[in-house]
Amino acid sequence: MTHSIFEISVEKADGNRQPLADYQGNVLLIVNVASQCGYTPQYAGLEALHRTYSARGLRVLGFPCNQFGGQEPGTMQEILQFCSTKYNVTFPIFAKVEVNGPNRSLLYAVLTQTEPAGDISWNFEKFVVGKDGTVVARFKSRVAPDNPELVSVIERELSR
Repeated sequence: MTHSIFEISVEKADGNRQPLADYQGNVLLIVNVASQCGYTPQYAGLEALHRTYSARGLRVLGFPCNQFGGQEPGTMQEILQFCSTKYNVTFPIFAKVEVNGPNRSLLYAVLTQTEPAGDISWNFEKFVVGKDGTVVARFKSRVAPDNPELVSVIERELSR
């Protein structure tokens, strides 16, 4: 099993591949997102983090997932339009992924092996990945993007 997510490429919303190595040297906040979830308003907080910290090297990456309550049923075009018009999202939204089960994406296979290991519980679970590609923190869905602990981890990693 790979140890650095920078060895993985993911599918972009347009169907092309994106090597995560392109983000090496940045701090990543990787989130499985959904448009019809009680946590969907977290898009606003994720965008605020992106706008606040992107100049310092934070990259927020959204991965739509329809595995929890069917809360991301739309096409990629519908998802992107929703994110843009409802929340003014400017951080990248990638192609839909499965985060659990036999068709789990390689990215989430790596993310969920990091302690505390285990399946994703719901939409908007957050992983902070350090500049070297290792997961440094994992936050459950209920942890809002402006949560002081989450922000503290991001700031710590950006200053390394």
